[in-house]
Amino acid sequence: AAISACEKSGKWEKALQLWNIMTRGHAELNAIAFSAVITACDKAGKWKEALQLFALMAQSDVERDLITLNTVTSACVKGGKWEKALQIFRAMTQSKVDLDMITLSAAISACEEGGKREEILQLCSSVVHRFSALHPVPARRKKK
Repeated sequence: AAISACEKSGKWEKALQLWNIMTRGHAELNAIAFSAVITACDKAGKWKEALQLFALMAQSDVERDLITLNTVTSACVKGGKWEKALQIFRAMTQSKVDLDMITLSAAISACEEGGKREEILQLCSSVVHRFSALHPVPARRKKK
């Protein structure tokens, strides 16, 4: 809760300090705490820190949810690290995480930043294909 309060008030450095205290004190590292501190880093333009925390999340066996994935992708795009943002997006498309419009928007922004306009259509196509595989449309009944 304290890290979330720091994140919401724009005090990313304080959020990281609290995070460090938590980790040194062997507090339980959960998705909510990770997400709050990653969001604080994103809002402050601290993409390196966001990526480090994202990697630590995997090392700590904490499930990375859609919100955290979107946040770290956004941090990379804002930090000019579009290649890393696309790498994360591609990993997301291979995972079990359901993607949303925020995810696709961040991936498109990464492509634009990197001058990869041709990849935008490929990304959209892969998302449509994945969505249709996960959410098939039932066949229409013929009218009599």
